[in-house]
Amino acid sequence: MPKDKQSSPRGTWYSCRARGLTGAREPQEVGNPSNFKQIGPVGDVGRGGALEKFTQPLPKGLYVPTVAFFHANEEIDLPTTQQHATYLARSGVTGLVTQGSNGEAVHLDRDERKAITAATRRAVDAAGYPHMPIIAGCGAASTRETIQLCQDSGAAGADAVLVLPPSYYKPLVSAEALHAHFVAVADASPVPVLIYNFPGASSGLDLSSDQILALAQHPNIIGCKLTCGNTGKLARVAAGSKAEFLTFGGSVDFTLQTLIAGGDGIIGGTANLIPRSCVRLVQLYDGGKISEAQKLQAVVARADWAAIHGGFIAVKSALQSYRGYGGLPRRPCVVPTEAAAAGIHEEFREGMELERSLEKSS
Repeated sequence: MPKDKQSSPRGTWYSCRARGLTGAREPQEVGNPSNFKQIGPVGDVGRGGALEKFTQPLPKGLYVPTVAFFHANEEIDLPTTQQHATYLARSGVTGLVTQGSNGEAVHLDRDERKAITAATRRAVDAAGYPHMPIIAGCGAASTRETIQLCQDSGAAGADAVLVLPPSYYKPLVSAEALHAHFVAVADASPVPVLIYNFPGASSGLDLSSDQILALAQHPNIIGCKLTCGNTGKLARVAAGSKAEFLTFGGSVDFTLQTLIAGGDGIIGGTANLIPRSCVRLVQLYDGGKISEAQKLQAVVARADWAAIHGGFIAVKSALQSYRGYGGLPRRPCVVPTEAAAAGIHEEFREGMELERSLEKSS
């Protein structure tokens, strides 16, 4: 049955959290009946002291998959992680994503993943955004490890997890086994699950709309991120899923296309650099200012092209040249040459000039 988009306005967050929120919906169990999220001391990453369940824990809107930050010795840089998370939160974005493709998840060990998610959670809480959702990337090659990462992320303060399909043994995993993988992960995860469809990071594995819609029936699978760029697939998923299922586009260069097709927002890496511009684009569409939105979409798309063909290294290089931090990747990736960095700086110039004008007017 097509979802009623009017029943779930953008920006509404019903989470039934044990934080004294008013107007929350009555709890609905997700996944297994035992799936509560413990909010309390877990090493250094606890967040309070109560149990909580989730209904729809994520509002619609613009989410930023944050980049990872490293010191010169390649150890993770938690102070800069927190600095950047605070900057993004104050820019008006809906939420943050750790350990996405931009976050060098494959370069991080299990403890580093937990530390980065926990530091991000602490930063936005301390900045005055305790209800800002944090999503953690948890894709792994085995079902067992994926479940471990989901459990780690819940303990570290994530509100939901983003899961790539396992693809290393792609020819040996049938469609039925892949479906069973996501079901097992969703059953075991203490927080809700979003499906992450990104063929470029999954050996070309491209989930169909039929596969995603079948998985959307699971009560603990609450959405998807479609970085495949297939807006026809996005339209089918958005129209065919239950009202509370969230369909996100995976790149800011097709924000308008996503929203017009019935999608619920964007999870896009270029928003690390131009968050206010990306938020403004969504606001213009929501306000019915389509002509203005089209003009802004063109600027955002040109900036996004620099990130698409340059990858997270280009995003980090631009952060370094425009913001003064964040340029170091972890090997085998390396920083661009001086000439290449200058070219990246120039490619982002138009977008950054717009972003700075929005910063001044905010």
